[in-house]
Amino acid sequence: MDPTGESKREALRLNFDRRLLLQLRGSVITSDGGLLAYRELDDVLGLTASGGERLAEARTGKNRRHLLVGLLRQSVFGRLAGYEDVNDAERLCHDPAMRWVVGGRAITGCAASASQMGRFETEWLARPENLAALADLSGQWIDKVHHQRPPKLIVLDMDSSESPTYGEQEGSAYNGHFDCTCYHPLFVFNQLGDVERCALRPGNVHSADGWRAVLEPVIARYRGSVKRLYFRGDAAFGNPEMYEYLEAEGIGYAIRLPANRVLQDRIGYLLKRPVGRPPHEVRRYFASFSYRAQSWNKSRHVVAKVEWHPGELYPRVGFIITNLPRSAEGIIAFYNRRGTCEQYIKEGKNAIKWTRLSCRSFAANAVRLQLHALAYNLGNFMRTLAMPKTAEPWSLTSLREKLIKIGAKVVSHGRYVTFQMAEVAVPRQMFQEILSLITQLRAPPAPA
Repeated sequence: MDPTGESKREALRLNFDRRLLLQLRGSVITSDGGLLAYRELDDVLGLTASGGERLAEARTGKNRRHLLVGLLRQSVFGRLAGYEDVNDAERLCHDPAMRWVVGGRAITGCAASASQMGRFETEWLARPENLAALADLSGQWIDKVHHQRPPKLIVLDMDSSESPTYGEQEGSAYNGHFDCTCYHPLFVFNQLGDVERCALRPGNVHSADGWRAVLEPVIARYRGSVKRLYFRGDAAFGNPEMYEYLEAEGIGYAIRLPANRVLQDRIGYLLKRPVGRPPHEVRRYFASFSYRAQSWNKSRHVVAKVEWHPGELYPRVGFIITNLPRSAEGIIAFYNRRGTCEQYIKEGKNAIKWTRLSCRSFAANAVRLQLHALAYNLGNFMRTLAMPKTAEPWSLTSLREKLIKIGAKVVSHGRYVTFQMAEVAVPRQMFQEILSLITQLRAPPAPA
């Protein structure tokens, strides 16, 4: 078999039924035909095109087969399809769907090889100016989506996660909370599940370490353009510097507050075991009061929730510090929706494999995390903007397995190239509806 996957030998036979013949036709068969729908969405929103414009050209030679925007597309779309390693480019460079996604010379030739992609991600993008541009790109993509559908409010959820490491990787360290050697990235999501911004950090830093450098650019983007802006965070972000910053920006917040004896004494009357037989259902009680710690510059509003569960001797107690003018039950309900942030992180790990940070240098792994975040956002844009109602429950993993992984045979004619796509999980009517929803996002042509 030659490098393009075209068979130069006769068909293979199967002994269990000699009527079956197998032909291996790699360059005219793709298992990722659904990527073309994502490329259409990318074109409508102008995502990778804007990214290519912001990246600084680091190549010095004149024989540049692929533009930076094409290399960026190959990096992002490859991760979206589940190919998280640069080595996958050895096969993907001949894949017909990937060649049309990359565009340019790749259509009639091949996409970037593994060595080209390796230099692009670990050398060119790892330059400080390009890494900074990549970090800003997620927010710029979200702004393009919001230009199509302006949001009435924005809810920001900040959380950290772990990316296990193996071997001698710069910045890798043991983290006792996660009980593994890892990196400790920090993420900011909005209520639609988009990654507003993320940053790679060494494995042994505190969960809130560097929060200002990640959160401030996001707040700056929305300042003056969104009337209502909210923030939610777990107990790791419960510090007076965070409260003062959010209050100065006029942002409503609900942050979990670590328990202490003073707080528990304030709700001591709720911690006494209820009189009578233990109930068969969960009993919830709420309290609201003003509290000031020694390190605070003023008193703040604290809400407490106490839950008595059947079969448990002690209650479950949680405290939330907030500046929202809502009832205690309303504040708790608002904070509890922060749990979706953990689901978004789980999707990023499972569908996009953004924990695959296997380079030796810290800067190269920081690049990989940003590329994974861009792939995640592109997948989430498809889910929130262009999926019919019948596919609303689909996760990013389901979208990859059902929509992206559509097998197709490529047939070339004089004027057209046809992808004859399998009609299994996504029938023709659904695919047509997806393309129709994408078309509706396209800006109308300028008047003559």
